[in-house]
Amino acid sequence: MIKISNSIQIKEIQVVDFKILNTLMNDVYKDAYKDFWKDGGDWYLQNQFSKSNLEKELSEDKTSYYFVLFNAEIVGIFRILWDKKLLRLENKKSLKLHRIYLHKNTQGKGIGKQLLAWLEEEAIKKQYEMIWLDTMDEKPQAFEFYKKLGYQYHSHCFLDFELLFDNVRKMSQVYKVL
Repeated sequence: MIKISNSIQIKEIQVVDFKILNTLMNDVYKDAYKDFWKDGGDWYLQNQFSKSNLEKELSEDKTSYYFVLFNAEIVGIFRILWDKKLLRLENKKSLKLHRIYLHKNTQGKGIGKQLLAWLEEEAIKKQYEMIWLDTMDEKPQAFEFYKKLGYQYHSHCFLDFELLFDNVRKMSQVYKVL
């Protein structure tokens, strides 16, 4: 368990936690993104938060995967890919924040901001120069959140998931030099 603040901790996710992860993400992800999918997000959830995918992601080198706890309750996830390069900025020692999802009831309480501040401190200690992540263009509040924290637009791509509606496929890469 890593203490971020008096009310926020992160705890490493283990394979045995797959049911907790799946239940949590069925609530958190569906609440935020079900309208983006023709099937309400079921395919994505079954694919990304299955036991087999969790085993695969936990076996990858240079990754950290955590549950986010707020007042001792699991409210989200936070996944880091250390040493992950961003196209056209490969000369920077960088990491990718691969996932950050928080339950809607905790939004606006400063949890995301504190998690990113902790990540920046850890990155600097490990001599990283840059953090980057993908953010859905159809979630402008997320883009604005990162912008307020000093992240800037780099590029974008379009997701090719068959069940994703066409109008929500755009994903932007944003980054922050430390």
